[in-house]
Amino acid sequence: MVNVAKDRDVLDAELPAAQALAATPAAARELVTGVPLARVLELPSLVGATVHSRAEHLGTVVTRASLHDSGVAVVDHHVVCVDPARLSGDLDVLTMVRGLAAAGATALVVTRNGGVDGHDWRGAGAAAALPIVLVRGSSAELVVTEVLGAVLDQQSSILARVDEAHQILVGIVLAGGGLEDLCERLAGFLGGATMVTTTDGRVLTRAGSAPDLEAALALDCFDRTGRLVTEHEPVGIRDPRGTDAGRALVRIVAGQLDHGLLSAFVVDRALTADDVHLLERAATVAALAITKDQAVSAVEGKYRAEFLRDALSGRAGSPAEAVAHAAALGWDIDRRLVVVVAETDEDDAHTTRPPEEVSSLQQRFARAWSQAMAVRDPQAPVVGFSQEVVALHAVPAEADTDAVMRAVGEVVRIVRGDGGGGRRTFSTGVSRPIDSLAGLPAAYEEALSAVSVGRQLHGASALTHFDGLGVFRLLSLIPDSSDLRRFVEESLGPLANDDVPEHADLRTTLSVLIDTNMNVAETARLLFFHYNTLRYRIAKLEKMLGPFTSDPELRLKLALALKVHQMRGI
Repeated sequence: MVNVAKDRDVLDAELPAAQALAATPAAARELVTGVPLARVLELPSLVGATVHSRAEHLGTVVTRASLHDSGVAVVDHHVVCVDPARLSGDLDVLTMVRGLAAAGATALVVTRNGGVDGHDWRGAGAAAALPIVLVRGSSAELVVTEVLGAVLDQQSSILARVDEAHQILVGIVLAGGGLEDLCERLAGFLGGATMVTTTDGRVLTRAGSAPDLEAALALDCFDRTGRLVTEHEPVGIRDPRGTDAGRALVRIVAGQLDHGLLSAFVVDRALTADDVHLLERAATVAALAITKDQAVSAVEGKYRAEFLRDALSGRAGSPAEAVAHAAALGWDIDRRLVVVVAETDEDDAHTTRPPEEVSSLQQRFARAWSQAMAVRDPQAPVVGFSQEVVALHAVPAEADTDAVMRAVGEVVRIVRGDGGGGRRTFSTGVSRPIDSLAGLPAAYEEALSAVSVGRQLHGASALTHFDGLGVFRLLSLIPDSSDLRRFVEESLGPLANDDVPEHADLRTTLSVLIDTNMNVAETARLLFFHYNTLRYRIAKLEKMLGPFTSDPELRLKLALALKVHQMRGI
């Protein structure tokens, strides 16, 4: 029985150490791996000891023990043992106790084995807020030996449990299991929900009971799309007193490649250092599972990519053969489709990134499209090529262009995520619908044109339908952009550049005039000009460009030049 002194701010009754620990507030318990002080007080050498301590101090963990006169430096979570008989008579006990408390000692054990001890240990401990343990019948050396033995036993037990869990998790992967099985077993170990996400927070798999998963997804670390906001979530152990102590994230790393994050969420306790250590061991196993899946996917992806490339180029055989082959790969292409091409805006052929990083980014880009499409249509073909991702998006027979663009736009939004999620920007082109695989090569060319011209017209992150290109379809067929630049300069003359601020304003006036079929009154209304002001501007434009109001050929030439001027990168 451990007697706990009835001082102010200490436990109010004589309690066994186990009960004292139960009375300790959970927030006071620490995440450092060690033996709680209350458990230390149950050691045989401390039976019958009198403890002067506040209740919350009994939950502090112990990781070290030494004699006061051993020369060992005192650090955090240290139990110091002292025999008063070995102390000099003029020692200032209060100064000594305060020094130990300042160094981070957990408690001071005083062994009284006969003799007269005139020191006020209780008062010194109260003044320094350091637990004092007074014990008779035990030597300081025995107490140190038993404390160190308890710490070693506890550490060995933890390592044994973690190693056992690690072996179980490795066995799951070696037996053919994947990330789903790994998360399921890990959730059982920790008693909560577990997830594997991409580096930017896209959930790849999750496990746990329905209430645990629901509670996890309701946390503020998930955005409205269900993405884990990794930008604001620290990796590793957390402060046990924080509101986020029930969750932890660790990185899944294999070699130099970062494959994502393994996270755990519990609702009824703080995750400890041992839990995080188990997560780190599980992350190593997850890296093994991901590497294995990637090796399998690489082989499968090669065949998928070769088939889709053949289909896009019209070399996949007859429509019936192509449909059967696609079905064997898990794809359904025997329906109304549009071809969607997504290209990264960064030119990987002229980038300063190392090849390994470019390859990793492109693989992640392709995975993001595959995941976003799989949620809506698991049988939709999605393949990543060198710098583009091609997807065959099914559309209803009654869907018009606006409906198609809304559906594709939703996928694009998910792939980009809120704020991009760390991904590179990309532009997307959409073809016209096709009802037969015979039209697939032409639809692919339409999507390529849409993404290329759309980027020229609208800049990075453009989403363009082929039908929205208009005359720009023809202009994009001219391979030499220098010819287009010369045409603009020859047609618009000084208005081809913005050396003079007035030129852009005059180009706008000319464009609206042509769009309104030279309706001066309507143009004046649209531009908020007085009629006579517009007549003056028209006269000035004709002086610069020629009699376009009366010459339809010149008007057509100027209209084309204005369209070319809108295109970027020429």
